[in-house]
Amino acid sequence: MIRRAEEKDIKDILSLLSQVLEVHHKIRPDLFKGNSTKYTERELSALISLDDRPIFVYEDEEGKVRGYGFCVIQTHPADNILTDIRTIYIDDICVDEKARGRGVGKAIFNYIKEYAKDTGCHNITLNVWEGNDGAKAFYDSLGFTPYKYGMEVLL
Repeated sequence: MIRRAEEKDIKDILSLLSQVLEVHHKIRPDLFKGNSTKYTERELSALISLDDRPIFVYEDEEGKVRGYGFCVIQTHPADNILTDIRTIYIDDICVDEKARGRGVGKAIFNYIKEYAKDTGCHNITLNVWEGNDGAKAFYDSLGFTPYKYGMEVLL
């Protein structure tokens, strides 16, 4: 079952956030700390109630959260150069390492896609860190294509 996240899900979400951070930490330890999470329990509690930042969770038959999708609704009203389309940005998708390969991530994405259509979004965007080949392959399989590149020079 996929649904909006609730307060009761925070512990499971924090565990999943830790898994994601470890992936990023292994790829870019110069940028990402280990043994932490992107959000605190307090921050998650506040985020869960925001309509412009929906968080969806995949709950298995035992009531355990096995994945999530953090989203941000973006618009550009009265912008000088950007059209005012409604975009859903996927800030993060995570599937519990114990549940990977079972279609959980695809189910979460399909749910987000339907939500985006139902709420009048023009497109879905996301970022993938260079070196996260598994995530890139997953998003490629869902039909994502590059629309911009972030680049750097290390000093």
